[in-house]
Amino acid sequence: MTEIDEVTRIKLESAAFRKLVAHLQKRNDVQNIDLMNLSGFCRNCLSKWYKGAAAEQGLEIDIDLAREHVYGMTYDEWKDKYQEEATAQQQADFKKVLANPNLTS
Repeated sequence: MTEIDEVTRIKLESAAFRKLVAHLQKRNDVQNIDLMNLSGFCRNCLSKWYKGAAAEQGLEIDIDLAREHVYGMTYDEWKDKYQEEATAQQQADFKKVLANPNLTS
């Protein structure tokens, strides 16, 4: 593997994060509960991580602003346009994920 200096590594990680966020904004058909059930994180988790990363840099970012960055619109707008009612199976799967701390971020 090629040695990567820290500045380049950060640029690559930043680009990958931006690509992930853009992908999730395009895939508004994918529900957060499905993301949580399959991967243990969702758009809200990314928003919290973004807010936390800002805090580590001494920046105070409101959670609503962080969500808007991740969702590409306000959280309420996204819920109104794209969020569907969770099925009984999705809710049952979600309870299993929450019960196992190794499955969530």
